[in-house]
Amino acid sequence: MLSPTLNISDKHKLLGLDHLRAFAIIYVLLFHYQVMFGHPDWVNKIGSFGWTGVDLFFVLSGFLIAGQLFSTIAKGHKISMREFFVKRFFRIIPPYLVMIALYVTFPFLRERDGMAPLWQYLTFTLNLHLDLRQTGTFTHSWSLCVEEQFYLILPLTILLLNYLSVGKKAVYLLAALFMGGFLIRYVNWHYFIEPNLPSDNFGALFNKVIYYPTYNRLDGLLVGVGIAGLYTFYPHIKNSINKYSNVLMLVGISILIGAYFVCTPQQTFSTCIFGYPLIAIGYGFIVAAIVCPGNVFFSIKSWITSQIATLSYGIYLIHKLMIHVTQTLLGKVGINVNSNLMMLCCLASTVAGALVLRYAIEKPSLKLRDKVLGRKQEIRVGIQKTSA
Repeated sequence: MLSPTLNISDKHKLLGLDHLRAFAIIYVLLFHYQVMFGHPDWVNKIGSFGWTGVDLFFVLSGFLIAGQLFSTIAKGHKISMREFFVKRFFRIIPPYLVMIALYVTFPFLRERDGMAPLWQYLTFTLNLHLDLRQTGTFTHSWSLCVEEQFYLILPLTILLLNYLSVGKKAVYLLAALFMGGFLIRYVNWHYFIEPNLPSDNFGALFNKVIYYPTYNRLDGLLVGVGIAGLYTFYPHIKNSINKYSNVLMLVGISILIGAYFVCTPQQTFSTCIFGYPLIAIGYGFIVAAIVCPGNVFFSIKSWITSQIATLSYGIYLIHKLMIHVTQTLLGKVGINVNSNLMMLCCLASTVAGALVLRYAIEKPSLKLRDKVLGRKQEIRVGIQKTSA
């Protein structure tokens, strides 16, 4: 049996990760704001690289979800697939379905014309053939599709590897998948992008073939899984990294600065082949550093970042809808859509919408989840007593 992870409370872990969640959602929101809506000029200067906020979310998801599964294995327990999927369902699905219902029922809420067939949203397959020339509504759910597909495959893969007693050799699978990403993206570029250059619809084609599909965007998730495995089964490595966690964080930031130049402009061959891995590694270094007790952000408490992190899922789901509605309504009363005042109003309405989702949908769903899992636990205990 490999050694379990360093004993660090979840409370302290989340202090640093909350800062990253808050940064990620703000960065994504700024990117979408400057790409899709009227905005002040200054937003272009800080929001153009905001699309990488999604990659940070991927690293965080890989780290947190794999960490839970690895921790169960390290303790000698079996992974409960039912419990895992029940938790994921009640955390993700209810607010997501509410958003779909709003878009379907009230077309005027849609931020762009064109909505994909309903089954693509419901099956989390929108990202596999998303053409922005035909679909403009709720397209940011592509990243949720990537994560849901990941949630389905990861526990099954871990169970299989554990059953086969692969152990430490699993690192070769991670490395193979990471390196395979280079090949897959090169093939997609060579056979689907290059023959269509130059193209008036290059942006939509790039997103459809390169940016959205899951098999091209595994870098961040794999890096997160790798960090979780390293810290769970090799705690001595984490202890060593802890001494230099602030340096590691600075290295991650430096890599991201380099990635900015590699990925500017965004839709290029260099972004496709080298940009995504660099971004994943850069954010991976930061995540690996910030969960170490020696990191400067490890114990810093911030009510603001904590609240933003708590609302991050709701903000992500609802921000385009709220910005669209706010700019439409306030534009009619004479507020300039490109003004700072309009942006402030849009941000306020987005937070308000996220709060409604949080307290009307998310929290009741989580309570129901706890009841479901609690009853399951009671049944299990009852069976054990009966058997005894």
